[in-house]
Amino acid sequence: MNESVSFHAEPHAVFGQLAPDDLAQLRYAKALLEHPGLATRITSVIGMPIEKGLARLPASWSNKIGEVTEKALRKASNAALYTLTDTPGKAASNRWHQVGVAVSGGVGGFFGLGALAVELPISTTIMLRSVADVARSHGESLSSEDTRRACIEVFALGGKTQDDDAAESGYFAVRTVLAQSITEAGRYVAEKGLVEQGAPIMVRLIAKVAKRFGVQVTEKMAAQAIPAIGAAGGAAINTLFMDHFQEMAQGHFTVRKLERQYGVELVRKVYEALPNEPRRRARVRSATRR
Repeated sequence: MNESVSFHAEPHAVFGQLAPDDLAQLRYAKALLEHPGLATRITSVIGMPIEKGLARLPASWSNKIGEVTEKALRKASNAALYTLTDTPGKAASNRWHQVGVAVSGGVGGFFGLGALAVELPISTTIMLRSVADVARSHGESLSSEDTRRACIEVFALGGKTQDDDAAESGYFAVRTVLAQSITEAGRYVAEKGLVEQGAPIMVRLIAKVAKRFGVQVTEKMAAQAIPAIGAAGGAAINTLFMDHFQEMAQGHFTVRKLERQYGVELVRKVYEALPNEPRRRARVRSATRR
């Protein structure tokens, strides 16, 4: 009986260790990270289940999308993060990046699936730049290798691989998997005595992230494979794609900001104790606490 009482009381005690505004931010971050809804929003644009678009993709495209996705992330990581000044706390400019990625999506929509190899590196670079912009607005230093890796991690959020179950697709579960790949790469660097330590670690991370990012790229390409979509539809889908990753970045870097303030262990404990609410309800709760 006492165990039952302490079980129900514990979350409230944990919540009290965060300031009310910080708890509200974490609540909304969890709603963003655990309820991404990209496929649902794409479906609303194309007016039909996304599975119909998936059925139109050639069987050989699964491997091609995987290859193009990894290359796009590698190119983006070498370009996007070096075009922003390192001024932690500067407000993010989401609208400018949305316009840029919409234009690239319009080109992709006009030329169809054949444009993927050209369009995806461009749109991914713009999206990664936007993610870094969000990171900077949450107090992250873009000169930090940890921040640069955290920006890449955003592209693994909100998408499942075929091997995932529900437990493996949660926010902290994904972060744990990615952290393990970084640890393994770091061990390899130590054993080989490599001078350029960051390179193999980033390569290993990108390979892991690309598998999850590829799922969402496949959903995007499935929608753009529908003949009636055209350039305007391609632009709209890319805007949704950008909006999705901007939201993942907002959630991810909110959590990281709170971890710097309260410690990783406490923030994770509070995060997991919070109810798994839809984002609309979490937003309302957050607004009423401010």
